[in-house]
Amino acid sequence: MNEFDVIIVGAGAAGFMAAIEAGKCGKPVLLLDHAAKPAQKIRISGGGRCNFTNLHIDPSKFISHNPHFCKSALSRYTQYDFINLVDSYGIKWHEKNPEDGLGQLFCDGSSQEIIDMLIAEADKAGVELRLGEGVNTVTKNAKGFLLGLTEGNVICTDLIIATGGKSIPKMGATGWAYDIARQFELDVVPTQPALVPLTFGGAILDMTKDLTGVSLNATISAGGASFKEGMVFTHRGLSGPSILQISSYWNEGDAIAVNMAPNENMFDWLRDERQDNPKQSLSRVLGKKIPARLCEKLFPAKDLLSNIADFSNDRLDEIATIISKWSVLPQGTEGYRTAEVTKGGINTDELSSKTMESKKVPGLYFIGEAVDVTGWLGGYNFQWAWSSGWAAGQAVCQK
Repeated sequence: MNEFDVIIVGAGAAGFMAAIEAGKCGKPVLLLDHAAKPAQKIRISGGGRCNFTNLHIDPSKFISHNPHFCKSALSRYTQYDFINLVDSYGIKWHEKNPEDGLGQLFCDGSSQEIIDMLIAEADKAGVELRLGEGVNTVTKNAKGFLLGLTEGNVICTDLIIATGGKSIPKMGATGWAYDIARQFELDVVPTQPALVPLTFGGAILDMTKDLTGVSLNATISAGGASFKEGMVFTHRGLSGPSILQISSYWNEGDAIAVNMAPNENMFDWLRDERQDNPKQSLSRVLGKKIPARLCEKLFPAKDLLSNIADFSNDRLDEIATIISKWSVLPQGTEGYRTAEVTKGGINTDELSSKTMESKKVPGLYFIGEAVDVTGWLGGYNFQWAWSSGWAAGQAVCQK
């Protein structure tokens, strides 16, 4: 029977970081994953270029029942620490659309560069990596934990669970981490898909189907949050960065507010257009701000063909309200199938914010997406993975 000081289950971003840090102090470390290839989410992230962190990491951009929980890990292993690691491997990267100020960092080349870097770091730290190895059972014993694997059993003093959440099940994602937490009587905050497209029914769905592929910048508001980024109509409803962002704050049964001209006071702008271009049709005027196909769905053809000079202030105010305060009620989301992350997870009250160790079960740790910490779109969830993994790896080294 193989014995290790530390076993990490889940060879993703958080798991690799924990294994690397634990291995650096000379401890025998085993990193397991049921998949044939490691770091599958890294591989597909950022369109294959891995949005590996964000310049603007801040605890306020993470959702949790305890908004303070993430502060310790994020402050001790920062985005700049990870950037330095990336730089040390000569991996070229860039900030996407720096003029937008969103701070999203991507590889110039491929996500594989980040994966190769993590594998190299783990190898350098003496970590044993086993792929295609499932964990059937986990039990506590006098030495720590006994894991029943596909091929035999292994024992460890410290066990770190880094298997993520339920998002993108076609890549093998499951709720296994939550099952282990419940087995050891740890509370799990109910989970739901996050960073996910919204779906609609009825007339709104008919509209979005007809507008599939039409995109524009919009400010989306719900649940006390607002995001101004791209929005795209789909054959199921609405998607795009602003929609993915707001999905983490949206609650079933609530409407979302859509401002399709977020940089304008539309009423004032329409009055100015009426003054400056009275003979232009409403269609031509609105086409300066929103796509023509969208205008055709929002307003009667008779109005669109009329000169803007024909519209009263009251009617211009109605038009401005439709554009800047469009309220629609989502039917739901596309679910875990397309969700980038899982909201909810292991209740942070059960864990030490400094070490990620269970308060009830010494030697048991949960890190990354499995924990009730969900970041914004744009590299925030990877940074939580790096930071929480680093914190757990550091903690087992200090034992």
